Amino acid sequence: MSEPVPSSIQVTPDLLRKYDRAGPRYTSYPTAVEFSSAYDASAYLGSLGEAALHPDDPLSLYVHLPFCEHRCTFCGCNVVITQRRSVAEQYLTYLHREIREVGRQLGRRRSVVQYHWGGGTPTYLKVDEMRALQQVVTECFDILPDAEAAIEVDPRVTSREQIDLLRSMGFNRLSMGVQDFDPKVQAIINRNQTETQTRDLFAYSRSMGFASINVDLIYGLPLQKAESFAKTLDAVIEMRAERVAVYSYAHVPWLRTQQKGFDPALLPSAEHKLELFCLARDAFLQAGYRQIGMDHFAVPEDELAMAIDTRTLSRNFMGYTVKAAPDMIGVGVSAIGDVAGSYAQNQKKLPRYYDAIDKGSLPIDRGYRLSADDQIRRFVITQLMCNFHLDKRAVEERFGIVFDQAFERELAELAGPDGLIANGFVTAGRDALHVEPLGRLFVRNVAMLFDRYLVNKKPDAKIFSRTV
Repeated sequence: MSEPVPSSIQVTPDLLRKYDRAGPRYTSYPTAVEFSSAYDASAYLGSLGEAALHPDDPLSLYVHLPFCEHRCTFCGCNVVITQRRSVAEQYLTYLHREIREVGRQLGRRRSVVQYHWGGGTPTYLKVDEMRALQQVVTECFDILPDAEAAIEVDPRVTSREQIDLLRSMGFNRLSMGVQDFDPKVQAIINRNQTETQTRDLFAYSRSMGFASINVDLIYGLPLQKAESFAKTLDAVIEMRAERVAVYSYAHVPWLRTQQKGFDPALLPSAEHKLELFCLARDAFLQAGYRQIGMDHFAVPEDELAMAIDTRTLSRNFMGYTVKAAPDMIGVGVSAIGDVAGSYAQNQKKLPRYYDAIDKGSLPIDRGYRLSADDQIRRFVITQLMCNFHLDKRAVEERFGIVFDQAFERELAELAGPDGLIANGFVTAGRDALHVEPLGRLFVRNVAMLFDRYLVNKKPDAKIFSRTV
């Protein structure tokens, strides 16, 4: 159901002050904050056993490759910084063992419809290492011919030989990190990457048959200015990437100590940060892209954009998708899976990851089994954040509840004198809730209304990044 989206939205200072607060990004619900060591390797084996009972259902498969040669100071990923290639060689021997054991536990359930190598920098690996990893994966799983097979690449280190190999192995999507082309911003975040490097890899990848390329940008970085960021936006639009992610920089130095490497006074204010996102949003909408969820854009012919019309867009730990499978397997250090109604996260440190595998165990650090209420709320939050629309009757039919009774507290808060409806974020009908264009800028805040776990948390606790 397509609708016009205004290219310019005004946000008052009062609204910004009210809603710029700590909150989840909802990569999962419940969020990883709720994960516990009570969910262990034994529990995960049980989840894999449940998943194996449905051999005809497809899977999503995420492979975490954590290595980078240098640390970017903005980065919030679980990475291993090393120039010693022997570290990656050792890691891959253990990763192969984990993949084979997970495959054994899943039995005849092998079909993969969504496949992703993330990091770190997956192209840190040598060509022979990439080929060997793919061989192990295809021994244990069947990557379907129409599967979304994606990999994250760094234009600074990715070779043409690697691009050739990736195409020969069936990868059909690339995601390139850019962040910002401005040299001053790049210097302070320790990511010196020229526009020429990026354009060259983009053009070569296109010539080799990659028909879908994503570019990652970040707004809210230190020293970032509207004038220079506009030039980055123009360059990306000229390249005509099929998908663009415009992520909000999450400043969480209490979790990522490398973010202490620059003076926080150099970060843009909340007002300036919102201006940067609106600048990007306007630029991509005017260039013909469609907004996907809270922070992505896609060309109209992309399947993500077409899913907006049918309200079938979904989201998992790998990002927005139309190919989400009932279960997602995560392998590699720190990887998170979503299997049989449970989240399972691997050990975050290499020694513990290795030790678990050496002991004949799956390397689970923590996880969480969703309750019936969790599953309802996960569906509600996913619909609001992906499709900006929630069909109350669909929730009732799917979960056997009466929506207005189950969410009486939330609906009362929504309709309060200073609630999301009064502020123009959401409109509510008898059968649906709809997130308006203004509310899409604050969609994390909209989702937070339905998060039962936030009720007992201080809103500014040092757990989450800020929503603006």
